[in-house]
Amino acid sequence: MAKSLLIISRQAPWSGPGAREALDIVLAGGAFDLPIGLLFLDDGVFQLAPKQDAKTLQQKDLSANLQALPMFGVEELFVCADSTAQRGLNPGALSLTEAQVLAAHEITALIDRYDQVITL
Repeated sequence: MAKSLLIISRQAPWSGPGAREALDIVLAGGAFDLPIGLLFLDDGVFQLAPKQDAKTLQQKDLSANLQALPMFGVEELFVCADSTAQRGLNPGALSLTEAQVLAAHEITALIDRYDQVITL
């Protein structure tokens, strides 16, 4: 049986390659039917903010990759409620509406469910 993997994405889409690398790992894992989950935490929740203009920031838009996650079999999507609140984001208006919103105390239990965890 394949080991499960949780990717914790903690970087904003404009702060460097971390956000893109996290999505690439998740998409690759999904393509190989790896049991995989993705948690958006801290500034990583900015990846889910609606109406981002990546061209202004001279970055590649991540929204297409985010929307492709279910097509790659990645259905375990999570977002930290505390992180969204601290950054003024409404969890109901995020671009991945299927992501489960978790309180901080639920994140510890989530991490314990996975065999391996990678934080980017």
